[in-house]
Amino acid sequence: MGNSNKESVALQRLATLFDDGIFTEIEPFTKGENGEVEVVAGYGYVNGTECYAFAQDSDINGGAVTVEQCSKLLKVFSLAKKTGCGIVGIYDSNGVQLTQGFEVLNAFGEVVKSATMLSGVVPQISVIAGACLGTSALIANMADVVVASKDSDFYITAPSETTIEESAQAGTVDIMCDDVDSAILEAKKVVCMLPKNNLYSAPMVDFEYSAPSVSAVEGCSVENIVDSILDSTLSVEFKAEYGKNVITKLGTVEGSTVGVVAFNNDEICPCCSYKAEAMIKLCDAFNIPVITVANSTGLTKGKDAQMLVAATKLTTAYASATCPKISLITGQAIGASYIILAGKGANADATLAWENAVASPLDVEAGVAFLYNDRLANGEDRAKLEDEYKQTVGSVYTAAACGAVDDVFAPEETRNKVSQYLDMLMNKRETTVPRKHSVK
Repeated sequence: MGNSNKESVALQRLATLFDDGIFTEIEPFTKGENGEVEVVAGYGYVNGTECYAFAQDSDINGGAVTVEQCSKLLKVFSLAKKTGCGIVGIYDSNGVQLTQGFEVLNAFGEVVKSATMLSGVVPQISVIAGACLGTSALIANMADVVVASKDSDFYITAPSETTIEESAQAGTVDIMCDDVDSAILEAKKVVCMLPKNNLYSAPMVDFEYSAPSVSAVEGCSVENIVDSILDSTLSVEFKAEYGKNVITKLGTVEGSTVGVVAFNNDEICPCCSYKAEAMIKLCDAFNIPVITVANSTGLTKGKDAQMLVAATKLTTAYASATCPKISLITGQAIGASYIILAGKGANADATLAWENAVASPLDVEAGVAFLYNDRLANGEDRAKLEDEYKQTVGSVYTAAACGAVDDVFAPEETRNKVSQYLDMLMNKRETTVPRKHSVK
């Protein structure tokens, strides 16, 4: 530690973040116009992973961002780029120091550019510890993961009536915590599940496993399915209050980090599409395997014009991701939802299915109406025809026979099967056509 105020909140927060409270302070003698250290920055280890971090000090001029503060932040981003280490930013600021005019705006623009250029290169995690307003909110939200305390404020335009709870419900905040210390501890959990940078593998962690009861398609909650796949030791749910038709988590399987996107037998709506897309992009950026639990009644019907846009973005995210991708059909994968979530053509390296699941070009009701129209006209019972459709055309064994599904098994075998396919795909390498980025 350096010349910073030993009692400063910023210093204490970094001590909470770094292992044993030990870190090397960066530019400890850099001060603002008022002669105070406005932001504390340092390098150390977070759960054994090398990491840079900075914490704004709201006790000094409300944590207002100054040219001097930007200079220190640029130093952190520069070192992170050179050494390939992640960054944790602890934000507590009312915005920029307006008396510095365009000088501070330009300086902050350079910070924004640095953060943008490092996106997908090294992990960036924001912790919203207090006020994070205006331009500070802009850069904080550029991070890969945003963790917030319930008593914080997080918005870009003032005055704002948006609460942090509403930000979580809108998907702006990834992880909501009761207080700042809890938020920092959640950030530490995320750090230890992500690789040092995009050229490294995520670190292996010690794990334990307590198998929940997963024995049937009907009545088995998606939460139980996810728990049956992941280790019991370490997992973090993302955007829990947003797009509740899907669960997105980072966790581990036998100590190796995976991302989970699990649909819960409901419609795929725009919100859950955006939520799933965010998890897929995070995992793909750092080559973390994605496990998709596919069970959906299809895309949301109605007048929501966002559905096509959201479905396109989700499909593009899956199709363009080069990380290992495993899809598990636990209920229904029908038509477009099969293509998006489980299709081997546009998505999965391996498509697995429970033995009672349904995979088909048409949903059961439409399939019966189309294929068995004559039999319905002759008075045959629709319910029996629907059962027949599920056992024949819609059976995952039928899909497996034509190569659309790789493996079919009982629910009790789920973790073992997923582990085997993860092991098979561990060294996957896929090259893409050179380009800047996709347009959609």
